[in-house]
Amino acid sequence: MTKLRLAFLGTPMFAVPTLNALVAAGHDVAAVYSQPPRPAGRGHKLQPSPVQMAAEAHGIAVRMPVSLKGAEEQAAFRALGLDAAVVVAYGLLLPKAVLEAPRLGCFNLHASLLPRWRGAAPIHRAVMAGDSETGVMVMRMEEGLDTGPVLATWRTAIDDATTTGQLQEILARQGAALMVETLRTLATGAAREVPQGNDGVSYAKKIVADEAKIDWTKPARAVLRHIHGLNPAPGAWTTLGDARLKILRVSLAEGRGAPGTIVGTPLTVACGEGALAIEVLQRAGRGAQSAAEFLRGFSLPVGSVLG
Repeated sequence: MTKLRLAFLGTPMFAVPTLNALVAAGHDVAAVYSQPPRPAGRGHKLQPSPVQMAAEAHGIAVRMPVSLKGAEEQAAFRALGLDAAVVVAYGLLLPKAVLEAPRLGCFNLHASLLPRWRGAAPIHRAVMAGDSETGVMVMRMEEGLDTGPVLATWRTAIDDATTTGQLQEILARQGAALMVETLRTLATGAAREVPQGNDGVSYAKKIVADEAKIDWTKPARAVLRHIHGLNPAPGAWTTLGDARLKILRVSLAEGRGAPGTIVGTPLTVACGEGALAIEVLQRAGRGAQSAAEFLRGFSLPVGSVLG
């Protein structure tokens, strides 16, 4: 039997392609678990998660417990009679009773080349750290944080033009296909699990607001990777006087000067070593603009200093 009875646990848009692929492959998705709606937008109205909306479009029941630690929630999960559970960026830790409930186990799609970047923000951290490659892995879940054996891997390169947003789209799409193929091997008994090594372990801690401010004293390539790693969210930012500017895309450029100083046109900024050309930026309350579009409505001459 290659069609499995599954639960799907996920929350953000990154998880939606995998849910859609499981449904398209003909698996019986008995229930979807997702984080409860959160306030969003200017009106702070409750907004269902992308996974909740996708599940409801498929006609699948959505469960939104605030925790899976309680006996009642664990009993409800066991009662689903699952072959396996698929987890993609769910946001809650799964206790042992949940991990052991499905016949074949629980399987996580993780967006890094484990054991590098275990944890909450692996795509952001890979770009920000200057990594040359990343990927997605399907891992059998254990009680430890992203420590389980790996069943499948897909790799891709990262270069200086790559943003977190671009990688998220690529890895979500490729990860969905990888999960479907992994479930096929599990169903047919052909799956092979490889334990993670102990070398190269690192942790991708959650991105916090204080990290988003640009430090122009760092070398240009480090600043570039910081900016692209935070694109599209939360967005790296700098200041011009009292105004805050989000910098979304840059490229390496020629130029020297005091860090943060505009040293060339249209918007070339000196760093601690080298310089960057700002290509896309955003003022508060405005949409993203190219440097040329921005300068048509905002004066930022050579010699101006970004802080």
